[in-house]
Amino acid sequence: MSVLLILHMLLLLLTVVCFSSKMVVSLSSSVETSSVVEGSVNINGTTSIGFIDEDFICATLDWWPQEKCDYGSCSWGNASLLNLDLNNQILFNAIKAFSPLKVRLGGTLQDKVMYQRTGDQGPCDNFTKNTSLIFGFTNGCLTMSRWDQLNIFFKNSGAKVVFGLNALTGRQIGYDGTTFGSWDLSNAEALIRYTVNNGYVIYGWELGNELSGRGIGTSVAAKQYASDTISLQNLVQKIYNGSQEKPIVLGPGGFFDANWFNVYVTEASGSLQVITQHIYNLGPGVDAHLVEKILNPSYLDGGSQPFRDLQNILKKSRTSTVAWVGEAGGAYNSGRNLVTNAFVFGFWYLDQLGMASTYNTTTYCRQTLIGGNYGLLNTTTFVPNPDYYGALLWHRLMGRHVLSTNFSGTNKIRSYAHCSKTSTGITLLLINLDGIKTTNVGISFINTIKIITQTTKKEPKEQKRTKFSKMRRNPKVNEVIREEYHLTAKNGDLHSQIVLLNGKELIVNSSGIIPSLNPIKQNFSSPINVAPYSIVFVHIPSVRFPACI
Repeated sequence: MSVLLILHMLLLLLTVVCFSSKMVVSLSSSVETSSVVEGSVNINGTTSIGFIDEDFICATLDWWPQEKCDYGSCSWGNASLLNLDLNNQILFNAIKAFSPLKVRLGGTLQDKVMYQRTGDQGPCDNFTKNTSLIFGFTNGCLTMSRWDQLNIFFKNSGAKVVFGLNALTGRQIGYDGTTFGSWDLSNAEALIRYTVNNGYVIYGWELGNELSGRGIGTSVAAKQYASDTISLQNLVQKIYNGSQEKPIVLGPGGFFDANWFNVYVTEASGSLQVITQHIYNLGPGVDAHLVEKILNPSYLDGGSQPFRDLQNILKKSRTSTVAWVGEAGGAYNSGRNLVTNAFVFGFWYLDQLGMASTYNTTTYCRQTLIGGNYGLLNTTTFVPNPDYYGALLWHRLMGRHVLSTNFSGTNKIRSYAHCSKTSTGITLLLINLDGIKTTNVGISFINTIKIITQTTKKEPKEQKRTKFSKMRRNPKVNEVIREEYHLTAKNGDLHSQIVLLNGKELIVNSSGIIPSLNPIKQNFSSPINVAPYSIVFVHIPSVRFPACI
């Protein structure tokens, strides 16, 4: 009897263990299921809602010397225009990969730069730190030998240069921080004449930096600034008289102030080709909540306001002036290490590119190409940070015509679509701000002309397996295909400065060559698998829209 009891108890225990095991599998399966959500993006191809430049992507180079420090961190190194290593092969290749890359030369200290004149006998000194002076530094000087070096480098690397001129020459600064007097253009004229006489090509001349509205450090009244901009336009027309192509004139390179910008656009009408504003809507680099802001859809939505307001001013004025973002580092005072130069910043940066495009912002300049804690390149090693590759993919895939998109299913997915740059199809950008849930995204279209079947001709080479290996790289013959570029952080660490493309690390080789950016191929009918905390570019060459013809 005791034996039967023991056997019965053993059987009961075995049943419980088996049941518990099934429960664990079921729970695990349930968690797996709940971590995947469905979403849908609707793309309207009837007409474009915005239009951008072919070379929409732009990056800045600044004047800050290595003594520039913020919150106890000195992040500029030798990234100043006066001492940047122009012989660095990675720097050269990083710019060359865009062919072309717009590069805006400027920043706070541009309004303290004097340009050496031919025959000058006096010293041409660098900036020296002096906290008792405006902007915290003495005046600096650009030698013509350095200007020669910069122009030769930019020509060879394929950059289109926008140069920010000193707009404070000739003015006096009052006790209240405002300026009075008109701009003395004589030093700028000497620089522009030297540039033309030496055959250097400048895409645009921009007047001043952050002197609009209340200004940073000091400010200039809108009517006076407009008058000075007209003087610059007249100077450019005079010096470039007879030239087939003349540089554009830009201004004010400052923070948006509705009243100031409205007066400026009205008064400078006809002399201003591009109006430039700066974007630092995340607050100071020392803010401990930067990542929370970047991952907050509502906070990102608020970033549309200055784009919308500026477009309203331009439309009402009926001017031909177009809008640029002339400088955008997100977090001011040099950004924040391992945030604005890490993978997580791509969510803010690429969302800004997509959002700005929908409001006809034709160029977007990232602060910086190199320097500070928000560079596309590492200040010390020159190795690309994650956002460099996001910018390069945008440049290669996103065309000039912006399409209307609407996403449903979750507010954690940001979606933008353009006519493709490489085909007559479209390119879709999807940004997943959710760190837990994968979103399977279906696509629907409004006013598609047709979907063209494509065929594949050869099998791909054997590749190292990654978590993306299950995605077919070569669909069957006669399937409609799409190309996907999945960007994720190494080890899922948002603060990582190493980015993976389709599961593979992007690494510059020993020769400084920028790695190839190759897509995976998927059947068009399958949903797009957008992993947690990932950014995906999707090129669909087979779709035809009226807006893209």
